[in-house]
Amino acid sequence: MVESAGGEPADGAAEMLDRPLPEGVRRRVVQLVSDGFGALTPAELPAQLRQYARFTPNRRARFAGNAMAAAVEGDTVFRQRIAERLRAAEPELAAALDSGTPPPAADPLDVAAAAYVLRPDDWAKLVAAAGEEAQRADAERADEQSRAEVERLRAELAAARGQTKAETERLRAELDSARRESESLHRKLRAALSDVKRGEAALRKAEAEFETERAEGQAQLTAAESESRRLKSRLGEAEAALEAARRAAREGRSMEDMRMRLLLDTVLDAAQGLRRELALPPVSVRPAETVDAVEPGRMTPKDIAARALSENDPAILDQLLALPQAHLVVDGYNVTKTGYPQMPLDKQRLRLLGTLSQLAAQTGAEVTCVFDGAELAAPVLLAPPRGVRVLFSKPGVTADELIRQLVRAEPPGRPVVVVSTDREVADGVAKAGARPVASAVLLKRLSRA
Repeated sequence: MVESAGGEPADGAAEMLDRPLPEGVRRRVVQLVSDGFGALTPAELPAQLRQYARFTPNRRARFAGNAMAAAVEGDTVFRQRIAERLRAAEPELAAALDSGTPPPAADPLDVAAAAYVLRPDDWAKLVAAAGEEAQRADAERADEQSRAEVERLRAELAAARGQTKAETERLRAELDSARRESESLHRKLRAALSDVKRGEAALRKAEAEFETERAEGQAQLTAAESESRRLKSRLGEAEAALEAARRAAREGRSMEDMRMRLLLDTVLDAAQGLRRELALPPVSVRPAETVDAVEPGRMTPKDIAARALSENDPAILDQLLALPQAHLVVDGYNVTKTGYPQMPLDKQRLRLLGTLSQLAAQTGAEVTCVFDGAELAAPVLLAPPRGVRVLFSKPGVTADELIRQLVRAEPPGRPVVVVSTDREVADGVAKAGARPVASAVLLKRLSRA
């Protein structure tokens, strides 16, 4: 046998396939190339395959299959290197192919792939025979699948026929039931028509009786109108008599008024004589003195700022609440969302009201806490703590408006302290005479308590 420079038979290298490589054989060839790929150095690889040198065999087969198949087909040196790796890995199969007697028990696809790489004598016939064997195997598998599918469809057809028969029997039973129900309804309809006829006869009788009753009622109405005119005449006479009695009563009342005036003068003269006899002093309290106002020398909420204290000093709040009859109005959610906004609304309210109750007990001031009703999904069931009045704004009214109403309701001169960081609220209550305090000041005071 004449061999080429690479150790391969010359006549085997000259053989060619007369048809495309069968797909099954091609996949086995790509797998053989991928398995022998890793034993080659980058210099031994074709240029287009060097980028896949570090891939795993399966990954190379998936991503570089076309490139490896083309390299085996077109690069004789690369194919011979892969053939050497195959001879080292499968010596028995390679020897059998060289001798022209492939193992009868071997997979035809493996034999064809090895023959395609090794290129022994008549390798093209081996590849073609493997392709035909693979096609026969595929045809047999397709035939088996077709027979199995036919059997499955036959079973489904039989089941469908049985189901159709059962459904037909059920529909026949329902039809018989519907027919019986229809006959029953026809009987009820005939009975109802008979009842309608009897009702119409009764209606005609009732209409006749109604006409009779209406005639009698008309006669009674005429008599009643005549009686009404007679009673109106008697009523006019009674009204005239009543007016005469009223005139007589007024004349008698004039005499009584004269007697009452004389008695009152007598009482007044007696009271003046008693005052002189007892030497009673004049009244010491005048109505003007009952009006609540700021007298000279008394401290007002506006005087607290003049004591050289910082606006954020809780001592300002203590001095304001020490004023007589001080009223503390708290914008509830403004304070809670400044101090502990991460808590739920119900927890915010309970925490604030608890500390306000302690502050009210310590200072004795009147405390009112206002919450915005728009924040609520439903009415709040809340027992106000001792010493704290709790108010929620009505629908359509904000807490800011409710605070301004509370300030306007107070008499001029009373110390009113409003706790809110809202600048609009602070400016509004300041114009009304109240003292605004920031929420942070109250929070500092409450934390100290």
